[in-house]
Amino acid sequence: MAGREDVEHAFRRTVGQGRATLVIYLPAGYPDMDTSRACLEAAAHAGADVLEVGIPFSDPMMDGPTIQAATQAALERGYTVDADLEMCAALTEAVPTPVLAMTYYTIPDARGLDRFADDLASVGIDGAILPDLPAQEAQPWLDAAARHDLATVFLASSVSAESRLTSIAAISTGFVYATGLLGVTGVKDVDHGDAASLVKRLRALTNAPVAVGVGVKTGEQAATVAGYADGVIVGSAVVTAAGDGDPAGAPERVAALVRELRAGIERAAS
Repeated sequence: MAGREDVEHAFRRTVGQGRATLVIYLPAGYPDMDTSRACLEAAAHAGADVLEVGIPFSDPMMDGPTIQAATQAALERGYTVDADLEMCAALTEAVPTPVLAMTYYTIPDARGLDRFADDLASVGIDGAILPDLPAQEAQPWLDAAARHDLATVFLASSVSAESRLTSIAAISTGFVYATGLLGVTGVKDVDHGDAASLVKRLRALTNAPVAVGVGVKTGEQAATVAGYADGVIVGSAVVTAAGDGDPAGAPERVAALVRELRAGIERAAS
């Protein structure tokens, strides 16, 4: 099992356990390449169900200051997409947890969509999130992803028109990424009223799981989101844990946060 099916299986498995899926994000190369891999492996061992690996990009328009600074640091170290993929190959070899790439459309467009999809699949990555790719313009990417059996995760927000939500729901595979607040990542807490309403609207449009991200930082917040969503996505808090101190201690700091988030999700299920 690999690719899209691997991501979908992760969500089905957690449904079988009566809880939401925990999705953990960290950019490749932060705080350095070896430490980012160690942190992601630690996250998997501590209870993450799905991993998102950010491929750093110079203009990460969706990301807030925490992730922007982390990705900029990775770029300043000279890491390239090829170096990121090499790290992902080692990561997917080390842990069975499904891995998604998250980056901006300029990178696959410049590399060539089919080559990019092949690159992801060849290192064991199961899908991609391209937050700046509009659903109405996504067909070439959907075709390339389908040829390599990759999940295609698209973002929906509470201010999206119903027609846009319908398009996003129709083309998202693996899961639908519901943004828990308006704006960039990591700046504010989730507006649970808006996020829960968005999850409800999306569930009426698709059988795919709906995961909420942007603004979740603590176990308590994860528990609240797990009460109404199929998945909880955490990024900026993980980046902070990875970068806040000696890199040698980063994997344990990330693991401690993941254990807290996972415990919150399990409390919501009990």
